[in-house]
Amino acid sequence: MGKILSIANQKGGVGKTTTAINLSASFSVLDYKVLLVDADSQANATSGIGVEIMPEDSSLYDCMIGAIPTKKAIVNTKFKNIQLLPSHINLVGIEMEMGNLPDKEEKIKETLSEVKNEYDFIIIDCSPSLGLTTVNALVASDSVIIPVQCEYFALEGLGKLLNTIRTIQKRLNTLLEIEGILPTMYDPRLRLSNQVIEELKTHFQTKVFQTIVARNVKLSEAPSFGSPAVFYDAESKGATSYLSLAEEILKKHQLPIPKLQKQ
Repeated sequence: MGKILSIANQKGGVGKTTTAINLSASFSVLDYKVLLVDADSQANATSGIGVEIMPEDSSLYDCMIGAIPTKKAIVNTKFKNIQLLPSHINLVGIEMEMGNLPDKEEKIKETLSEVKNEYDFIIIDCSPSLGLTTVNALVASDSVIIPVQCEYFALEGLGKLLNTIRTIQKRLNTLLEIEGILPTMYDPRLRLSNQVIEELKTHFQTKVFQTIVARNVKLSEAPSFGSPAVFYDAESKGATSYLSLAEEILKKHQLPIPKLQKQ
């Protein structure tokens, strides 16, 4: 199958990496084989899934510049059904290195085409920008998940992202779809959080996932242990939220939802 999902929003701190790691883990415990792609030079998804990359190790950067085959850069994680294409600080300079190459927006697509059919899902954690790497991710993707935090200025910049997606749909990837808008950092005690949910549903209607990810201590703690929440504390609200998201996506695409085995 090899469905490629990008997690994108140019705003930082909205839960992109948390979503990428925990959605990958949720698919994995539902017995789907997943490749997590870290397309952010900060490499938080790499460390958050428990992988330590040394300066001499290969990464997405090396694949994008054509230095090595994709399979040589992919590493195993300690979690069943999850492999990782890690990031590296070198990725920060990729835009300058690509220069005026005519196919510079398709480097991640080329990278993943070598391995796409070996996975059920490929999840790309995008950088907090609308730069070349994020454009590359969207060009490579079948669909995009947009995390939006339930806080003040939540909708700020969302229009710009949607315009970028529309441009890519017209010029570079006509098959790209919006998988859904994911409300994150929800606090039911706050009136503002509920107002943001109402605004999202008013403006985007069925594009908003039914799943809402609440603020959760376990979600925040898990990355420091190099673990997704579902493996760190499977009973936590954060873990169950992302399992619900995975099931919502599977249901949408009429894919089987296996009975969850206890970890």
